Amino acid sequence: MVAIARNEERWSCGTGEFSIDAERVFLRFDISGDTLPRYLLSRRSALEAVHLLAIDRDGTVRENTIPAAALSSSMAGGYFKASLPDVTSETRQVVVAIDLPSHRMTLERAYVAPEDEDAADSIGDMRFLLVLAGLAGMLVMPLIFNAAFYRALREPFVLWHSALTLSLLMTILVSSGLSVMLFDPPAMTLSWMTTAIFGMTVASGAMFTHSFVESGLMHPLLRRLLPYCAAWAIFLSAFHAAFPFVARPIQSSAYTAAFAPVLIVFMVSVIDALRRGSRAARYQAVGYTPMVLVGLIRLVTGVVPWLHSTDATLLFYIGCVCEVVFTTLGVAERFVTIKRERDGARNEAELLERLSETDPLTGLLNRRAIERQFEQLRTDGFAALAVIDIDHFKTINDVNGHSVGDEVLKAVADALQAGPSVRAYRLGGEEFVLLLRGDDADTQAELRRQAIPAIVARTVSGLGRPVTASMGVTGLFGSEDFVTLYERADKLLYEAKSAGRNRTRSAIKATSAPKPLPSDRAMIA
Repeated sequence: MVAIARNEERWSCGTGEFSIDAERVFLRFDISGDTLPRYLLSRRSALEAVHLLAIDRDGTVRENTIPAAALSSSMAGGYFKASLPDVTSETRQVVVAIDLPSHRMTLERAYVAPEDEDAADSIGDMRFLLVLAGLAGMLVMPLIFNAAFYRALREPFVLWHSALTLSLLMTILVSSGLSVMLFDPPAMTLSWMTTAIFGMTVASGAMFTHSFVESGLMHPLLRRLLPYCAAWAIFLSAFHAAFPFVARPIQSSAYTAAFAPVLIVFMVSVIDALRRGSRAARYQAVGYTPMVLVGLIRLVTGVVPWLHSTDATLLFYIGCVCEVVFTTLGVAERFVTIKRERDGARNEAELLERLSETDPLTGLLNRRAIERQFEQLRTDGFAALAVIDIDHFKTINDVNGHSVGDEVLKAVADALQAGPSVRAYRLGGEEFVLLLRGDDADTQAELRRQAIPAIVARTVSGLGRPVTASMGVTGLFGSEDFVTLYERADKLLYEAKSAGRNRTRSAIKATSAPKPLPSDRAMIA
């Protein structure tokens, strides 16, 4: 290394061209001035080792070798630092030999500095780290919102947005000086973590678009391609992080170029969704525009050999802000829209269910309703059931017509409804059911039956004779179901009709001294 460093013919200075084709690449820094450097700093990427030489005016050489695993992280975001051998006023050159460099940026961005803090100052000083910390805090808020959204609305796009936000948060931490301040992990650990997290970011962004754009507002082929793009991004990043030296001279460029199809599919998907009128795509288009620009810059500078590679860090951070603001607004709006649609559908379903459980003629609930409500009504204290049948209703229809018969049924329904302790239902034809609660359930039922002639006579004119009804009443014993209770009351109704109609047969289980009914006492069993 010393012989190569001293061979002036081997050096190519001032051309601005960097190549990683060789297994060992040399960089030379000429030292002048009063401020002496103490550190080498450069962009993190996979490498094997760094050799550092300080060459004095008289030819004295001091050497320091640092394996990749021992390299420290710099406060300058995304950089590693290596301590130089002693640099004195007699030192004229610092030569750096990098074994197996895997990315041109490691060569292009290398520089020497007296302090690591000065490196931080060169990218915006500590205030910049405070801004990044604030941005990291902003990224935490969508995670909290998404947790609340997902509890109310189990939609996959909420989870994918959380994964995207989390990956962006992790990217900010590992690509900036925040990780050094908080954890200080080795530089190579942050290097492979950055690569792996980048794949997670691309994959979660593709899956978020796949699930976030409304159904029918993206071409089916594009929607099917997005999960494959996500899988491809994960594979690329995992492979590149685990095996960075497989095709080292071209691997970084090939890795960058391999994301081009993913970027194209994503851009075409959003454009297609916009063309179809997707509101979700509008938020994505605004929120992801800086990120797409970052991707294009990295793609072009990473593939074109004569361009210096750049990762557009500042634009990436701006893209994070846009992503946080606009995609979170999009998720919130989509959440409200879906919830409104589901609430509308639920209300419509409940309305249809109520209609299916309501008798259209009388407005009373039907048998379907009583069977669905029975267990709850029993819990609420309803422990007696009465079956009521209008006497000689067929004759009313035959003599007066069906329209008059319908009016009679409506009047009977009005007569049976009386307060919170009585629930009236129409089972069909001229048959009605009452559910009752209270110690005087049989009395309440009898009062409702006896109210029928007067209310019908007052409501329906021209009948010529009173309209009466027969009734069977029974109590609830034990855990009997509705069918058992109804069959027993129906048998009592049959007994009342057989005994001459216009009367009641009751089988209420007495829990206290029986109470006399207002009339027809002799007809009550």
